[in-house]
Amino acid sequence: MHRALNQAVKSLPGKTARLDAELLLANILNKPRSYLYTWPEQHLSQDQHQGFLIAINHRAAGKPIAYLTGHREFWSMDLRVTPEVLIPRPETELLVEVALKQLPETYCKVADLGTGSGAIALALANERPNWSIIGTDISTAALDIARNNANTLNLDTLEFSVSDWYRDLPDRDYQLIISNPPYIANQDPHLNRGDVRFEPPMALKSGADGLQDLRQLISGASRYLRSRGWLMLEHGYDQAEPVIQLLDQAGFTSTKTYHDLAQQPRVTIGRSH
Repeated sequence: MHRALNQAVKSLPGKTARLDAELLLANILNKPRSYLYTWPEQHLSQDQHQGFLIAINHRAAGKPIAYLTGHREFWSMDLRVTPEVLIPRPETELLVEVALKQLPETYCKVADLGTGSGAIALALANERPNWSIIGTDISTAALDIARNNANTLNLDTLEFSVSDWYRDLPDRDYQLIISNPPYIANQDPHLNRGDVRFEPPMALKSGADGLQDLRQLISGASRYLRSRGWLMLEHGYDQAEPVIQLLDQAGFTSTKTYHDLAQQPRVTIGRSH
């Protein structure tokens, strides 16, 4: 096993080659990474070795670790992910933090639009069992993943439903509408780099300026929020100013932008009148 790992590391680019190889091998063995250090001389079966080589080749070609293992941690939850959903990222945990800070622990009615793997909705449901939460997505494949994650985590206080933003959103009178929508411009060169090359384009691209979906979310929110309800949005590092302008134009108050761990403006919120 030690020899297989060392050979694999030589095949992988970048500073995370060792970590990537360990994560892939641990996944093949269905063991924690610590197992690799405890039993380094353990021999791999032929099937295990072949599966490991295939995974290493995929990773060398750039395929994300999360898609190769089928898992990604978010808010200390182990989430199932597939190429049908965006890979949950640490920056999005900021959305969860802000929501938990701004709203009471008592009953709240919440909609997570564009839920994908269900990461945001599931994190909120895990922290606030008294909240009524619905996660929506235009993709039925994504909703299958979200429901699977909810079942695995034994979170049965939330529901998932098909909707293209507000089009089929059941009910109104939400205290919080929260979303990590697509916010990358269609021709942004970053779409041809790194993990995003393998992620669903509909979860990434948003028109010529990257603001198409943010505009739609902001312009339609007031009809679905109760008075003094919150709209909370993740956006690109260079989009805070236009998002605040859009919120102001739509009549939102108490607008504020929060910075992620890299000190980039990442989440902006506003309150309905």
